[in-house]
Amino acid sequence: MSSELFSVKGKGAVVIGAGSGIGKAIAELFNNLGGKVMASDMKGLEELSKIVNTFRADITNVNEVRDLVKFSLEKLGEINALYVTPSINVRKRIENYTYEEFDKVVNLNLKGTFIVLKEFLPVMKKIGGSVVLFSSIRGKVTEPGQSAYAATKAAIEQLAKTAAAEYGKYGIRVNVIAPGIVDTPFTQQIKNDPEWYRAYTEKTILKRWATPMEIASVAVFLAMPASSYITGTVIYVDGGWTAIDGRYEPNV
Repeated sequence: MSSELFSVKGKGAVVIGAGSGIGKAIAELFNNLGGKVMASDMKGLEELSKIVNTFRADITNVNEVRDLVKFSLEKLGEINALYVTPSINVRKRIENYTYEEFDKVVNLNLKGTFIVLKEFLPVMKKIGGSVVLFSSIRGKVTEPGQSAYAATKAAIEQLAKTAAAEYGKYGIRVNVIAPGIVDTPFTQQIKNDPEWYRAYTEKTILKRWATPMEIASVAVFLAMPASSYITGTVIYVDGGWTAIDGRYEPNV
């Protein structure tokens, strides 16, 4: 019985944003634990295509998302878990932001996530399942240059809570993972700046960055029977970033 609680064996998962980073780690882990995976992204799926089903799709394009739903059902039979990881960030101060850049960030991070929910949730109503969206510590705490990104991440948390409220009666759980600083291609700009990299490292309680698999393990747990009473919540996987002040450690 306990082994079944912590299993995804035979379950079907759609992982969007699986071309690299956290999404790729989720797809690999879910597959390694005996699940069936449909990995989707705009690019970078060549390696995953050797072990799981793949499908290229732009989540800002409704027709492509609908095609992804159809193809996923054909290959997986049913969709028990859905992961939505794609995100972009343009780090600029508000007065330097262009309206085109703002639209680009909002269109992918927020509207794209909404499109995926709108197209997938009606299909998942038939059997229930787990949906995991991705916010960030920036949905709670911010810094200069994070205006549009932070706003979309806070919005995703409210979107997830609303989806949880609307679809709970169908056995669908909707949760959010809010990572801290993770070693992925998304954070290359920070890694390229030694001072910036060191400052982010020191801000965490654990004094290190997360690996993609440390985020993926929590994401896959949310598809297991062991997480069956978790819905409408935000789980911070941030090494303690949001738990402490971090400016100074007093001698007490």
